[in-house]
Parts: sequence; structure tokens; C-alpha cells
Amino acid sequence: MTAKPPRQAIALTYDGVNTPSLSAKGDDELAEAILAIAREHEVPIYENAELVKLLARLELGDAIPEALYRTIAEIIAFAWYLKGKCPPGFEQQAEPSLPLLGGPES
Repeated sequence: MTAKPPRQAIALTYDGVNTPSLSAKGDDELAEAILAIAREHEVPIYENAELVKLLARLELGDAIPEALYRTIAEIIAFAWYLKGKCPPGFEQQAEPSLPLLGGPES
């Protein structure tokens, strides 16, 4: 029997000006605590095990790597859309222009 890999979670901080950075990461119980805090504050949760593995390599406070800018930008844009937010100078559209991104559940 193979051992089930630990559940992982990461959280990113983005202020709208600087590159998003890693603000939390953890496995198992800490991952569940990160997810609980996100739910409590109505932060959209995006599940993608491969992306979490890549970002979990970073240290807390590290900016996301340039190679992931577009991927993270699309996720942030969709999360903002879900919250009814948009960057200054942009108008909110009636329908999302980004596809719903998905991935395997972790």
C-alpha cells in the first residue's frame, strides 16, 4: 500500500503593485488551517496540486518566479472577478473573459 501524499496549501499576497509573494505554506494540519482562514475571509481557493508543489519550494516572503507570472495573473484576475473587483481603469464585464482554471484535487 502506498502512502497518501500530504495535503499541501500555499497562500499568496498581492497588493496590486508588487509581484505576488508567498505568505503561507504548509502540509496536512497547517494546510487545513490555511484553507480554513481563506474560507473564513471568503478568499477564493484555487486547487492545483502541481502549482502548489512548484510554489511550496519558495520561502515565505519570496516573490513568485517570473515563469509563473501569467499563470498567477490569470488566477488573481479570476479571483478578483469572483469578488466583483477589477483594477483601476478597467470596467467589470458581465461575463468572465477567463476560462475557469482547474486541476487535480490535492
